[in-house]
Amino acid sequence: MDLRSLDLGALELLVGVDDHGSLSAAARALGIAQPNASRSISRLERQLGVRLLDRVVTGSRLTTDGTVLVHWARRTLEDARALLDVAAGLHGETAAEVTVDASMTVAEHLMPLWLGAFRAAHPETTVHLRVRNSTAVFDAVSSGACDVGFVETPAVPRGLHSTVVARDRLVVIVPPDHKWARRRSPLTSGDLAATPLLVREPGSGTRTTLELALSEYWVAAPILELGSSAAIRTAVAGGVGPAVLSTLAVHESTRRGEVRVVEVDGLDLSRELRAVWRPPRTLHGPAAELVRIARRSTQSMG
Repeated sequence: MDLRSLDLGALELLVGVDDHGSLSAAARALGIAQPNASRSISRLERQLGVRLLDRVVTGSRLTTDGTVLVHWARRTLEDARALLDVAAGLHGETAAEVTVDASMTVAEHLMPLWLGAFRAAHPETTVHLRVRNSTAVFDAVSSGACDVGFVETPAVPRGLHSTVVARDRLVVIVPPDHKWARRRSPLTSGDLAATPLLVREPGSGTRTTLELALSEYWVAAPILELGSSAAIRTAVAGGVGPAVLSTLAVHESTRRGEVRVVEVDGLDLSRELRAVWRPPRTLHGPAAELVRIARRSTQSMG
């Protein structure tokens, strides 16, 4: 087979079958019509002299030979993308850009550190940061409106790839004169669920984490929904009511004595903060470097 006739698009489809489970799903993910995808794979099979897919009633799946070759197809595509990244970096007239969407907690408390390190290492790269709740970040990543997103929500939608960049914990906070601040024993999960709270808006990673943790309980209607951790923190300090927020968001307020943290017995409010992106599985370019910096920064803080 002539190397010049190798179709990288067909290799991308083959990798897509491995990632998504069928040729039709791979074609949808790549925006290719199903008949064109089938012809592309058939042409690749003829060129390689190997049957790559088993066509069955329920769809297509990799053959044994296809499973072996998809590993090399993935490596070939990664090398091709690396070549393009290097070429883009050598193109002096085109400034590199990266668009980043981050959920509120990450954007307020972690992103300034990450972006500072990124800009020091890559001053020629322009970063466009947009702050949204986790659901909106997932939507932007899925549609291709941003290069990488950072979220606090436990579940990542199918079709997206992710990696843990940091870990966090939610805590219950109350005004200093609240009755819970005088408790000698931890609060129960049932008491927390039955108490109206100040909460973030639907779609927030903080709210989703709390709802999942209390999913076994009947949960009281919230006192108020607010659009940022800062607004909730101020309302709690002002005596409006209790809330559940990230330790990142309440650290300074608890240190100054504006709010108090109340322990809850038997309730796991730990969570992972993740970077998320569209296929392929391996992230490249400035977005990949930002994710690496985020992971290294968090590890050094720990």
